Amino acid sequence: MKRKILAIDDEKSIRFIIENTFNKEFEVTTLSNGMDALYYIQSGNLPDVIICDVEMPVMNGFEFIKRIRESGFFDEIPLIMLSGKEESADKIKCFEMGADDYVVKPFNPRELIVRIKRRIETSVAFSGSSSSSSQ
Repeated sequence: MKRKILAIDDEKSIRFIIENTFNKEFEVTTLSNGMDALYYIQSGNLPDVIICDVEMPVMNGFEFIKRIRESGFFDEIPLIMLSGKEESADKIKCFEMGADDYVVKPFNPRELIVRIKRRIETSVAFSGSSSSSSQ
């Protein structure tokens, strides 16, 4: 069974790149804003990794991090933030709010693949050691 990636970005071109980069190895869902993504996840669609843009309409990435990490249900899903800003202040804010990684756009798709695979491996290893259920 393929691992699931949820990619949230208001730029159609970024969603296209992510979908086409990952669709061979992963089940990829793309959405254009944080509010739609939150509804999607709350409806029972749990991804293995979330890739989320920082600057989006309706609900920006900062608010999305806050809502996901405070949920109690989705706070362990690895969250990789994308941004056109390379400023340290934005990176620090994302990490302090609970993001697991921060990638600056434009990004190298191969680098993003490596980062995502690493997050999934770490997440699976962590959840496997703290969970009593087996897969």
